[in-house]
Amino acid sequence: MESCALTLSSCTLNPKSLNHTNRITIPKIIPVLSTINYKPAKSTHSVLSFRSNSIFNNSPKRVHYDLAVVRAAASASEPSGEAKSPAKVGRTLQLAVMFGVWYMLNIYFNIFNKQVLKVFPYPTTITTFQFGCGTLMVLVMWALKLHPRPKFYKSQIVPVLMLGVAHTMGNLLTNISLGKVAVSFTHTIKAMEPFFTVVFSVLLLSERPTIWVISSLVPIVGGVALASFTEASFNWIGFGSAMASNVTNQSRNVLSKKFMVRKEEALDNINLFSVMTIISFFLLIPVALLLEGFKLTPENLQIAASKGVNIKDLCVRFVLTGICFHSYQQVSYMILHMVSPVTHAVGNCVKRVVVIVSSVLFFQTPVSPINSLGTGLALAGVFLYSKAKRIKPKPKAA
Repeated sequence: MESCALTLSSCTLNPKSLNHTNRITIPKIIPVLSTINYKPAKSTHSVLSFRSNSIFNNSPKRVHYDLAVVRAAASASEPSGEAKSPAKVGRTLQLAVMFGVWYMLNIYFNIFNKQVLKVFPYPTTITTFQFGCGTLMVLVMWALKLHPRPKFYKSQIVPVLMLGVAHTMGNLLTNISLGKVAVSFTHTIKAMEPFFTVVFSVLLLSERPTIWVISSLVPIVGGVALASFTEASFNWIGFGSAMASNVTNQSRNVLSKKFMVRKEEALDNINLFSVMTIISFFLLIPVALLLEGFKLTPENLQIAASKGVNIKDLCVRFVLTGICFHSYQQVSYMILHMVSPVTHAVGNCVKRVVVIVSSVLFFQTPVSPINSLGTGLALAGVFLYSKAKRIKPKPKAA
């Protein structure tokens, strides 16, 4: 007999109430008119069955009527596709816009940053200024209540300080690399990030990567090596600082997983990034003064202007690099809050392709076919790595 959702009265489930008289007592059948909050009770029997002389077999019209009522109620309780689609389409459009803004801010940051570093070769001072712009933007965000302020616990102080140091070193080393080699080459080297993520996950988190993850690292390492051997702007300072930025950035990411494990004490992504920005700004002020001195003087700006850029344009680009620097990272963390880490990793891979292509076209960087092959191979490996992270290892048999 076809099963249906019914609510039975107590007399149906009590055999004594059925046998106290010779006549058949008709059980009370209450059709379920709504299944929105209906949760079936657990039972040891998978299906309710009745004898052949049951009243259900003698009343097929009633059973069919109850079935029709239950099915109509179930279909009415399910949200229609038309009600779902606007919200889903709206979220998709929002993500598409945010990804576009993320990529555009990255392009402008790398172009303006390279232009400033060419005429003002003080990467520590520039990085400090960029973190200063970010700190100002964070304070405005909290003052206007655009995002709730973070709540701190004593257990967070040391971990957040360590993350702030790693964040500071990663961005400073990236700027040093951008000042020494082409933008496209720096980002090709930074495609090695997944390799260091796997290494630190094994060392610090005791995670065991799958064979697919390990296999995806082969084209990444091979592509970066091939691109390095054929890079026209290659020098060891640019190469070493970009590689060191991979180490610091990925150690930061792995440490954030290790330390921020208690949800009641963990900062959300945006506040964690904001706090690290403020820490980086105050850490870099004495470092910049110690390594380079105070370089934001009219004399140094005049020397920079003599290299083909007037002082007004240079100051505007300084400010734009600071705004783009903080904004693209802020948008990145906002996207990470809305999508899975794997989806974010795929988007980051596409972002690197966009930045490399745009910088090559804008600066007219000479690229050989073998260099292009190495860059493409490394980026393909990053894409495969993001896909391999989706594959979950099979659980071991007990």
